[in-house]
Amino acid sequence: MTVIDTHSHFFPENWPDLAKRFGTPNWPWMKHLEPGRAMVMIGDEEFRPINSACWDIEHRISELDRDGIDQQVICSTPVLFAYTRDPQHAKECAEIFNDACLDMCAKSDNRLLPLCQVPLQDIDLACEEVTRCMKNGHLGVQIGNHVGDKNLDDEGIVTFLQHCANENASVLVHPWDMMAPERMPKYMLQWLVGMVAETQLAILSLCLSGAFERLPKELRILFVHGGGSFAFCLGRCDNAWHQRDIVREASAHPPSHYTDRFYLDSTVFDDAALKMLVDTVSEDRVVLGTDYPFPLGEQELGKLVRECPLITNDQRRKIMGANANAWLGR
Repeated sequence: MTVIDTHSHFFPENWPDLAKRFGTPNWPWMKHLEPGRAMVMIGDEEFRPINSACWDIEHRISELDRDGIDQQVICSTPVLFAYTRDPQHAKECAEIFNDACLDMCAKSDNRLLPLCQVPLQDIDLACEEVTRCMKNGHLGVQIGNHVGDKNLDDEGIVTFLQHCANENASVLVHPWDMMAPERMPKYMLQWLVGMVAETQLAILSLCLSGAFERLPKELRILFVHGGGSFAFCLGRCDNAWHQRDIVREASAHPPSHYTDRFYLDSTVFDDAALKMLVDTVSEDRVVLGTDYPFPLGEQELGKLVRECPLITNDQRRKIMGANANAWLGR
């Protein structure tokens, strides 16, 4: 069995000075502190400390070997999306990181698998970049769960998802730019509360808007972090659909009807939560994910799925690799 981690991130060791290139301030850049350690900066502000696992292929592969991971899907970190920037600048930014992703994967002896990013604020440019990247060897695309106040049910974003299906591009949806930051300034609450809420919002946006009715079933879409609070709140959402016409006005079916239209990853850190995912979306729709190499990710890659006593060995086998291959269209 090939073990595949579907959810991990990278930063290149260096990239061009984007503020200088585009003539606008507060672009991300890398501040190297000492060998193997760096700080991602946003203008003059510190954003996130990282280590060389983000860019050093040998470092990353040594940890994959340590934990028995055969292949790992890599994508950029959402701080690089540039959705609020000039679309042409965001497209050039995407090209820089997409080409860096391909270069990193090309040097990995097929251990690393690339996903691209796109300027999702401009649907034409986003479609153009997905097409370019798929021709160059990417397996799919990572997108944020919203662009400004546009959720995934925005008609432009639905058009983009249709294009991804046409291009045979797998889609990974990652929460970013979390809601109500002014109410969550401490304790990483934006990651602990905002991220899970944003992910449920993304899934329900497609379910309740009827977007899944318009999107081809060939679309392969994955929501990370276990789908956020979706599985736990699904009963509440179905009940609301049945009880209130304003909930069901645009969707032909309750949210539970659509659980065979998407994948969720296993980054939930709890045996009972993993079992709930399998019970909610089926053993065929959960894939291994780790959020490597960040501190809030799984530190021993694959440990939860390997050791969970509440799932069967057949379910374990599917989650560790077979379902990832299905999501990747392989």
